[in-house]
Amino acid sequence: MTLQQLKYVISIAETGTITEAADRLFISQPSLTNAVHELEKEMGIRIFNRTNKGVSISKEGEDFLGYARQVLEQAAILEDKYKGGGGGKKHFCVSTQHYSFAVNAFVDLIKEYGQDEYDFSLRETQTYEIIEDVARMKSEIGILFLNDFNEAVIRKILKSHDLEFHGLFVAKPHVFISRKHPLAGSAVITNEQLAPYPYLSFEQGEHNSFYFSEEIFSDSERRKNIRVRDRATLFNLLIGLNGYTVCSGVIDKSLNGRDIIAVPLAEENDMRIGYITHRKGMVSRLGASYLEALKKYVNAEKSEPEQSKRKLERRGRFNELGRNGEMVCDADEIVREHMREIEKR
Repeated sequence: MTLQQLKYVISIAETGTITEAADRLFISQPSLTNAVHELEKEMGIRIFNRTNKGVSISKEGEDFLGYARQVLEQAAILEDKYKGGGGGKKHFCVSTQHYSFAVNAFVDLIKEYGQDEYDFSLRETQTYEIIEDVARMKSEIGILFLNDFNEAVIRKILKSHDLEFHGLFVAKPHVFISRKHPLAGSAVITNEQLAPYPYLSFEQGEHNSFYFSEEIFSDSERRKNIRVRDRATLFNLLIGLNGYTVCSGVIDKSLNGRDIIAVPLAEENDMRIGYITHRKGMVSRLGASYLEALKKYVNAEKSEPEQSKRKLERRGRFNELGRNGEMVCDADEIVREHMREIEKR
């Protein structure tokens, strides 16, 4: 087995046809076909299923390609360290739920490593696809959340795919709403107050189970539901329809605009946001740099479970900091006060 053979099968997987892969690799189609046959014979597996319409990746081929990507990434790092130069085109992929801090960290990574040639991917996608991407080593890192409702199911799936969850920070539930929403001036919002408004969530495709939802309290019954696929559509509908979604409360104005705000939700639950990796894989230098950038953005939100402090500006705009960069009020205490008032009624 050679690195060249690994590059061949990766190219075929990316293009979907041997003909197109051969053109991209500047070799003849028979030479490429023979190289793949020799690799399959040596490994004792069938990487591709051949049909009249082209090739498709076999189940064992998916596993093999995941390891092949890891080997090529590590080889590029060795060349970069010992041969000098750029070490060839750099490759990196991360799959994530819809979090602005994941995008910010990705931007930092490109600024640090994006030279003349690179091939980076940021996949904001469905929860089950995040797990599959990391399991097949298509993505080195996946970002998602656990809570008391979904943790047992998600951890069971992660274990079956030989994946590991690493916590980043714990967030209290918030709602994203328009700055002009009738509830925008509230210090804290209850589910009863939200009942008349449309609830927006990210649809999960074939795996549209409560356990794979990106939104906490996804199993709660709501009269008005709208499901979308992308962040821009969700925010447009939040503004246009006075809708809302339930989230971590972490928001970035430069990405999401100033028309969206986060307000604490009067519910007792936590979102444990973190990342997943493959137990048999190695975190590359690019992966390690991405995680460092990620931790930089979430560090302000990180809190211990027994002392979860989220100090936010108390003006109905709970995604902002004070001028000195410090958060200036404790939203957890606001929620507790509100719940005590409700209990007295």
